[in-house]
Amino acid sequence: MALETAAGGLAFLVGRVVFGVLLGFMGLGHFTGLDGMSGYAEAKGVPAPRLAVTLSGLMLIAGGLAIALGVYPLVGAAAIALFFLGVTPVMHDFWTVDDPEQRQSEMTNFLKNATLFGAALVLAAFSSTAWPYALNIGL
Repeated sequence: MALETAAGGLAFLVGRVVFGVLLGFMGLGHFTGLDGMSGYAEAKGVPAPRLAVTLSGLMLIAGGLAIALGVYPLVGAAAIALFFLGVTPVMHDFWTVDDPEQRQSEMTNFLKNATLFGAALVLAAFSSTAWPYALNIGL
């Protein structure tokens, strides 16, 4: 397997650290932009929008750190996958938008989130084996 080589292990390390840190950064954005994100969630019909934004921010931060560090990688990847599975069709429902520019923006965000969902599933699939250069806690 490619992860067993030094180059493969290093590429996996860089990829998961970049992925995890950026997810954590996205989660921090839920707190620095809590009012705006809560308003947008409310407009999309999300119940208890402020709580939903707070919890989803925590999922992104915890999941991102778990992936970056290799600590409970299955839990981290599952949290990220669940976040994108739940959030994507609700917050980026481009098929309901009439304005062409807004529809395109929502579709772009939908596709971005679907891609990140897929990446989280790939990491979940690799979580049953020790990750190179990871703390490997909670396998």
